[in-house]
Amino acid sequence: MAGTGRYIGLMSGTSLDGVDGVAAEFSGDTPRILAHADLPLPADLRAELLALNTPGHDEIGRMSRAAQALADLYAEVVGRLLSHTGLTAADFRAIGAHGQTVRHRPDLGYTVQLNAPARLAERTGIAVVADLRSRDIAAGGQGAPLVPAFHAAVFGTDRPQAVVNLGGIANITLLSPSGVIGYDTGPANLLLDLWCHRHTGRSYDEDGRYAASGQVQDALLSELIASEPWLAEPPPKSTGRDLFNAPWLDRRLADWETRHGPVGAADVQATLLALTAETVAREIRRQMPDCQAAWICGGGARNPVLMSALGAALPCPVAPTDQAGIPAQQMEALAFAWLAHRHVQGEAGNLPAVTGAAGPRILGAYYPGQVR
Repeated sequence: MAGTGRYIGLMSGTSLDGVDGVAAEFSGDTPRILAHADLPLPADLRAELLALNTPGHDEIGRMSRAAQALADLYAEVVGRLLSHTGLTAADFRAIGAHGQTVRHRPDLGYTVQLNAPARLAERTGIAVVADLRSRDIAAGGQGAPLVPAFHAAVFGTDRPQAVVNLGGIANITLLSPSGVIGYDTGPANLLLDLWCHRHTGRSYDEDGRYAASGQVQDALLSELIASEPWLAEPPPKSTGRDLFNAPWLDRRLADWETRHGPVGAADVQATLLALTAETVAREIRRQMPDCQAAWICGGGARNPVLMSALGAALPCPVAPTDQAGIPAQQMEALAFAWLAHRHVQGEAGNLPAVTGAAGPRILGAYYPGQVR
C-alpha cells in the first residue's frame, strides 16, 4: 500500500550528544526532507541517561523523570521543525520517536528505550509512533538494526553498496541484487567519546584531532578484537552500552599494561579509532568483497581521521551520504520518520533477514494526537 503524507522523525542515539529531528514528506517510500533541527542534550539529562545504563538507586522513578525530560526536548525540536517549515501540527500524520536506549538485551528478550510518547503527543498535538523495537524482539528478532529496511528503500539494491552508520555503535547495511544484510559491527563513537572526555575534558574528539596526535598500537588493536567473542559472532546481531562501556575498555587496558607496560592516552584514542574502522571494514570485506561504494552517516561521518581510516581499509570509494542525497546527520531521524510512515500505512518496518525475526512486522505503538 503506497501512501503520501508528512511525518517527523526524532532520534537520540547511543552517543548521547543530542536530538536530531527531520520533517519529511513521503510519496510511497520516497522521502523529501522539508526541514532539519537539532538540540544538544542538557548536561544534567545526558549524565542521568548515561547513569541509567547501569543499575542504580530509584531506577524506576529516575527513568520516568528522564523520559519526561527527553519528551519535552523532543517537543522543542518538533516546535523548531514546525517553525522552519511554516506548517502546523495538523499538517503532519505522525512523529516517529525512537527514545533513548538504556538497556538492549535481545538475548534475554527485551530492549528498553526511555520515552514518554503520550506526553510528546500531548505537547505537540501530533500522533506519535514509539516503542519501535519491541515487536521485532517479540517475534524472535534483535530489534536492531531497523534502518536497513529504510536504506534499501532509498538506496535500492541494484548494485553492491554499503551504508555505514557511525553513531555510538557502528552498524552496516549491505545492499545488493541478492538481498539485504545488516547488523551492528561493534563500537564507534561510544568508546572514542568516553576516552576523549576522560583525558581531555571534551565531550568528543573534534575532527579526530586527538586520535591523530597518537599512534595506532597494532598489537593492542589485535588483542582488543580477539578478546571480545561478540565481534566474531555471525549476524543477526546487535549491541550497545550493555557490552561496550568503560569497564569493558578498562579491563582490557589494565590487562594489557600488566603484561606490556603503559600505553599513552593519545595512542589509546588512535587505537580505538582503528578498532572502529577495522571492525566495520572487515565485515564489509567478508560479506561483500565486490562492494562498489560505502556511504557513511552518523556522527562519525564528520570525523575526517575516521573517514580516512575507513578509506584505507576498504577497496571501494568511501563518502558521506550527503553525496548520495541524504545528509549524514539526518539519516537516522529520517529513517524513524519512514518507520512512522510505514506504521500508519499498515506496512512492515523490519527485515527478518536482518533482525532474525520470524517474519515481517508492523513496528511501534500508536499514540493519537489531538482530536480534531
